[in-house]
Amino acid sequence: MQSAKEKVSNMGSVAKEKIQIAKAKAEEKAEKAAARTKEERVIADEKEKVKEAEARAEMHADKARHAAEKLEAKQAGHMYHVPGTGHTTTYGATPGATTTTTTHHHHHNNPLGGYPPAYNKHL
Repeated sequence: MQSAKEKVSNMGSVAKEKIQIAKAKAEEKAEKAAARTKEERVIADEKEKVKEAEARAEMHADKARHAAEKLEAKQAGHMYHVPGTGHTTTYGATPGATTTTTTHHHHHNNPLGGYPPAYNKHL
């Protein structure tokens, strides 16, 4: 679900970028038409390039924000066990927020992970 939302958001950002670039080109054409000297035309051309670069930078910033939102939504609610502490930490929650769980493992002579050692025919 988040991937689809991210794609739609990215498409919106790309459309917004294209509109801004088209607007910059139209403004540049109007400025070039009104320009009386070669220097004024060069200035209009450089202004267009700046506006295009700003539009692209804004689009990339939006895409980065969308990816971060997707990752945040994906990680919200994921619980991770902190080995040896008896605590479970929620990833993405407030730092330092832990819940204490008491677990009683009866693993009869098994190593720390609780699983019997794997059979290894090479030993």
